[in-house]
Amino acid sequence: MSNPHDPAMLAKAETLVDALPYMQRYAGRTFVVKYGGHAMGDPELAHDFAEDVVLLKAVGINPVVVHGGGPQIGAMLKKAGIESQFVDGLRVTDKATAEVAEMVLSGAINKEIVGWITKAGGKAMGISGKDGKMVTARKVQRTKKDPDSLIEQVVDLGFVGEPDTIDTSVIETISSAGMIPVIAPIAPGAEGDTYNVNADTMAGAIAAALGAARLFLLTDVHGVLDKQGNLLTDLRPADIERLQQDGTISGGMIPKLETCVHAVEAGCEAAVVLDGRVSHAMLLEIFTQEGAGTLIRTGQATK
Repeated sequence: MSNPHDPAMLAKAETLVDALPYMQRYAGRTFVVKYGGHAMGDPELAHDFAEDVVLLKAVGINPVVVHGGGPQIGAMLKKAGIESQFVDGLRVTDKATAEVAEMVLSGAINKEIVGWITKAGGKAMGISGKDGKMVTARKVQRTKKDPDSLIEQVVDLGFVGEPDTIDTSVIETISSAGMIPVIAPIAPGAEGDTYNVNADTMAGAIAAALGAARLFLLTDVHGVLDKQGNLLTDLRPADIERLQQDGTISGGMIPKLETCVHAVEAGCEAAVVLDGRVSHAMLLEIFTQEGAGTLIRTGQATK
């Protein structure tokens, strides 16, 4: 029989008590989680992630998972002998590439995540933006400056889209039935074409449409760091603009933070950039005062 005075057991009880106010605050609310990066390719971290979302569901929070899959798409294109072109780091998506992207995202990856959640004791349903007319996409418009003439030129990225309209009723129906929606970032255009959508962008748009309490972007970095390498835990849009101008924020972090700002300005309460390589980072961020990532918000909302 366990000793009730064992310090380790008391510490576990205290952890639950400390988490209680956060459970009460977020009960019945929605969290949108963008899942991708190296965390997706590590079986141990995948198991931890699945446990986290099942635990959130068990304490009355409604997690909604949106996943990426760029590396897996790249690997399948290579196997199929389809060459990829990139413009400023963005993959040009022709018809054949779009078909492979849908197969990998809506098929293999989506159902693998559903399987992990099932194994962790939850119920999940895998869908894409096509299901229930959930997301309609519009073609992404990009321009590139010609190095010689410095004239802005329109770049055609093919079947790369961004969310235009979102109907949240399918997500709400799945969540209210006690299941966890797992969403692949594929959506139809108004004319029926299939578009590949950036997973961060998809997650941000869905979080805004749902009025989510939190948007979590799981990344391969600790969060937003200052020039000394310290984690910046709380940022407003004006802070982000300043840090971008002085070079503190650069590269791939810029579009992630733009996604966060768009989401919080359009209806999501707060967004968090979080290290998906840290076991249970999401639980640490949600259920502890210290948190574990960078919180982005517009108002004075508490953590």
